[in-house]
Formats: sequence, C-alpha cells, structure tokens
Amino acid sequence: MKKLLLIAILFTSLSYTNEASAQDAMLGEIRLFAGNFAPRGWALCEGQLLSISSNSALFSLLGTYYGGDGRTTFALPDLRGRVPVSPGTGPGLSPVKLGQKSNGKSVNEGDSGNAKTQSTLGLNYIICLQGFYPSRS
Repeated sequence: MKKLLLIAILFTSLSYTNEASAQDAMLGEIRLFAGNFAPRGWALCEGQLLSISSNSALFSLLGTYYGGDGRTTFALPDLRGRVPVSPGTGPGLSPVKLGQKSNGKSVNEGDSGNAKTQSTLGLNYIICLQGFYPSRS
C-alpha cells in the first residue's frame, strides 16, 4: 500500500506538462524535479542563503524558518537526503514545527520487531523563486 502511494505521489509530481513554468507556480512552492539542475526561476532546495533585499517577497513567506540572520539573509529549505513532513501533530506522533529538522524515525513491524525499510529514488527538490504570490483566501 505504501509503495503504491509513493508511486502515485511521484507520478503526480512528475506529470506536469512541458508548459509548466515559474509563471504557473506559487512563489515558495516546492516540486520534485528529475533533472540535475534547477530550471530558470527555480532553485535547488539545498539550504543556500539568499539576500532579503533581492528576494523580499519570498522572504515574506519563508522568514528565517530555514536559517539566515533575518537582517540581510534568509535560507531556503535544505531537503538533501530528507523527506518533508507536514508540521503539526498526528495520533501517536511527536509535534513537528515548520522548519524543524529531525533524525530518522525507527518503525518496527508488528510483534516480530523487524525494522521496516523503504526503497528510495534520488530526485531533486526545487523551490519556485519567481512565481505568483499566494493569497490566504
């Protein structure tokens, strides 16, 4: 079941048409990208510092949740080797704050005590630097 869900998520995120561009995306939106570069208007999610004065709209969305000094710089999320999760709490889970990093979680399978493993596929996360500004309503 988890494998089917992962395949569905990957298919959905990779099935954008060729016309999809930064103009079709919200500022700060994160997508998976199978290339080894970030397309124009996007950046790899590698925790790099950006200038607030050159990226004030994006800073107004991200703030310093992912790093930076908040005066002249802010950081993009660093998703290298990480899996994003929704902030908040879930049944039986520890609370997660926006921008909070954590180490891997151990999950045991039933009474056998065997650890579950998940196959992986390396893809790049990219963040939109030049999209439309999202509204709250």
